[in-house]
Amino acid sequence: MAAKAKAAPGYRCSECGWTTVKWVGRCGECQAWGTVSEVGAVSVRTTAAAAVERPAVPIGQVDARRAEAVPTGVGEFDRVLGGGLVPGSVVLVAGEPGIGKSTLLLDVAARAARQGGAGGQETRTVLYVTGEESAAQVRMRAERIEAMAASLFLASETDLATVLGQVDSTQPDLLVIDSVQTIASGEVEGAAGNVSQVREVAASLIQVAKSRGIATLLVGHVTKDGSIAGPRVLEHLVDVVVQFEGDRHSRLRLVRAVKNRYGPTDEVGCFDLSDVGIVGLADPSGLFLSRNTLTVPGTCVTVTLEGRRPLMTEVQALVSKSEIPTPRRATSGLDSARVAMIVAVLAKRAGAPIGGSDVYLSTVGGVRVTEPASDLAVALAMASAVKDQPLAQDAVAFGELGLAGELRPVTGIPRRLAEAARLGFRTAYVPTGTAGSGPVPDGLQVVECPDIRSAVVAALQPAPR
Repeated sequence: MAAKAKAAPGYRCSECGWTTVKWVGRCGECQAWGTVSEVGAVSVRTTAAAAVERPAVPIGQVDARRAEAVPTGVGEFDRVLGGGLVPGSVVLVAGEPGIGKSTLLLDVAARAARQGGAGGQETRTVLYVTGEESAAQVRMRAERIEAMAASLFLASETDLATVLGQVDSTQPDLLVIDSVQTIASGEVEGAAGNVSQVREVAASLIQVAKSRGIATLLVGHVTKDGSIAGPRVLEHLVDVVVQFEGDRHSRLRLVRAVKNRYGPTDEVGCFDLSDVGIVGLADPSGLFLSRNTLTVPGTCVTVTLEGRRPLMTEVQALVSKSEIPTPRRATSGLDSARVAMIVAVLAKRAGAPIGGSDVYLSTVGGVRVTEPASDLAVALAMASAVKDQPLAQDAVAFGELGLAGELRPVTGIPRRLAEAARLGFRTAYVPTGTAGSGPVPDGLQVVECPDIRSAVVAALQPAPR
């Protein structure tokens, strides 16, 4: 009986490594479907000690220059990476289809190829491997976005062995793989893109990058829920995971680092995607303001934080009498559940007659605002639309709204106030206690409000003649 139990086959989850004695369709550990497969009986293996080729050295004698970042030439991308690409690092760039991943990395590859490399050489050799398009298609895009460079090499390959052969013959300083889900290894069964293939391809490319000091950029696909396709171990193997975000109908693209071993993870890069390519935006606040010279009821400007970068965002509200028994609550760029809470608080705590009216809320420029600091701006925009009285054109508001109607302070107040003053705003409606968190910029008047009722009264008071 004991011998028969030892010979019984085992099953293992390819995602998390969970084992079981019988096959199941769903992993009992990570709850993934279709990842449990037979691996045979589990045996205990030991590894003998091998001769050490590179002995351990004191930490003070380690050469830190090997981890210095080399700028790519794209300032916003370098900001997210922590200064540039470190030789031997592997960066995974993930995003939805058609959002601009290939365009950005082609621009990065061309700019890196034009810059000087290590050792005083004039240019750097860059190898761009595409598994989704032909070399001619990539050439046409490069001409359109002006990403031509003499030391930029293109290869259209889908076989891992051929890709490694291209690396051997080219000896690049920067390697771009577009994308890791389209490369397949002949040593592993299954089609390209499955869990085993992605794991094998990524492990081989990472081993080459680490052993030869080649900075590598991997493009990764995402699933319907926005997570990176393939095994989760892929995110653990790479050094940097960069998420490419943006609305398909908007020009703005945000690049944020989800994981970064060489820099911070709270930096965000802003890009403008157009027909002629993708351009970094050092000052993207202008995209989210309507630039209207007339004061219109139902608009309010707030300051949001994307990472450590403050962005000016305009919120627009339209409140009209409802023609149906159940009033509509439509939002664009805002969280509908949070908007419903703000509507209830505004009606209960500030006495706004908004219960029987349709409420439409939107942000300018297609930006997505989810930060609680925008609650006060949303409430003031709706209050302005209800009274049909515009707010001051040079006013800005930010603060978190509670169910009791109180206003709570938010983080990053000095940066928000400095950004508002830089763009010419003269009045800021903020929660009580904000002024004591840091210096107030010159020319900016800070109006502290303890609750939503006082904020509405202060913002919508009649202007002096």
